[in-house]
Amino acid sequence: MNTQSASNDVSKEKLVADLKVVVADAEELLRATASQAGEKVSAARERIQASLATAKVKLGDAERALLEKTKQAAKATDDYVRENPWQAVGIAAMSGLVLGILISRR
Repeated sequence: MNTQSASNDVSKEKLVADLKVVVADAEELLRATASQAGEKVSAARERIQASLATAKVKLGDAERALLEKTKQAAKATDDYVRENPWQAVGIAAMSGLVLGILISRR
C-alpha cells in the first residue's frame, strides 16, 4: 500500500470518527429540545431526524468500505511477505534499526 492510500485511509478513519461525534451531538440536541413546542421546532426536529437517519446509513457504508480496504491491505501485505520472506525480514530489520537510532537520539 502506498503512502497516498495510507494517508487517505487515515483521513477516512478520522472523518468517520468525526461524523460519529456530530451524529451523537445532534441526537443529544434533539433529546434536549424534545420538550420544546411549536410548529417550526417540530418541523426542524423532523428534518434533523431524517438527516440523522441518512447520515447513519452513509456512516455505516463508509465504515464497511474502510474495513474492506483494510482487509485488502492486510491480505496484500500477507501475500507479499509469503512471496518475499527475506525481503520482508530485511525491511523489518531496517525499520527497527532506523527506529532504534531515532529513539536513542532523544
